[in-house]
Amino acid sequence: MTDAQLPADDTDTDRRPDGPLLPGDLGPEPLAITRLVAVALDEDLGPAPGRDVTTQATVAADARGRADVVAREAGAIAGLVVVPEVLDQVADRLDLPRATVTWHVHDGAVVEAGTVLATLDGPTQVLLVAERTLLNLVSRASGVATHTHRWTQALSGTGARVLDTRKTTPGLRALEKYAVRCGGGTNKRMGLFDVAMVKDNHVVAAGSVAAAVRAVRERFPDVAVQVEVDRPEQADEALDAGADFLLLDNMGTATLRATVALVRAREGSGGHVELEATGNLTLDRAREVALTGVDYLSVGALTHSSPILDVALDLDPRSVTAPVDVSADVPAGAASAAPAPAREPAPRP
Repeated sequence: MTDAQLPADDTDTDRRPDGPLLPGDLGPEPLAITRLVAVALDEDLGPAPGRDVTTQATVAADARGRADVVAREAGAIAGLVVVPEVLDQVADRLDLPRATVTWHVHDGAVVEAGTVLATLDGPTQVLLVAERTLLNLVSRASGVATHTHRWTQALSGTGARVLDTRKTTPGLRALEKYAVRCGGGTNKRMGLFDVAMVKDNHVVAAGSVAAAVRAVRERFPDVAVQVEVDRPEQADEALDAGADFLLLDNMGTATLRATVALVRAREGSGGHVELEATGNLTLDRAREVALTGVDYLSVGALTHSSPILDVALDLDPRSVTAPVDVSADVPAGAASAAPAPAREPAPRP
């Protein structure tokens, strides 16, 4: 059994919200996931409760089925934590019983192509209506986790870790940053509210690095303060101003090494200063940068440029019961669904 594989006695229909969570992780904020899924379903079905005209026409409301969520390619898995929420919201919209999930792996598992990640049992309408939203989120999150995993492998043994940035997809930040953790990376900050980062524009606005750091300390004494520097002498200025850690921006390897040496030489009295390299970082250069002595490599591409991991949902035809009777009344849930929203007329050329 791999570290990320569930023990046999946990692969049941238990609907605990932490069933597929990355071990030791609290997961994304539940409210963020609830909102994300609601918006995604509105996009796919129209305003709540919405409708799926194909599924609700071809599948009886009382039909039941079983489907596997399958990784079509090898990679690190993330986003399984959203699966119950998608299924539950779809069931509630259709006024149908909720589906159950059998977990086969945790988020964070590194799997081969063809691995079954979870098995879903419930109303066939629920499984099919949930399919695309579920796969969009799991595929996106797993793509981020897989990309991050490549960076963690490249940095193995160096003492440095890869971390993300705020360059996330709007609305997906909680999920994407969780996916980074699933791939073995680290979150830098969740937003503008939890860590202060003094950049060049802040220095211009405040008048100096020292003035900018002092202003943050006075207004928001509860947050750590990071200062962006692009030359060794700026590191001295930032440390004199009381920065907690430094962002070493767009430095060549030699300059990075010199800046790290300068900062480490000053740590005797003030303690360890965390150093983060960023800008123009690639996997080919990752190990070289890490060996300069920085603590972190900050990589925006983890969230802004990761391709999805191909994940599919396979409905088992042997499991489907109660095929639709086209001569019968419209199934419950279809008739009550909201009509498709009217479209605005196309503008004239």
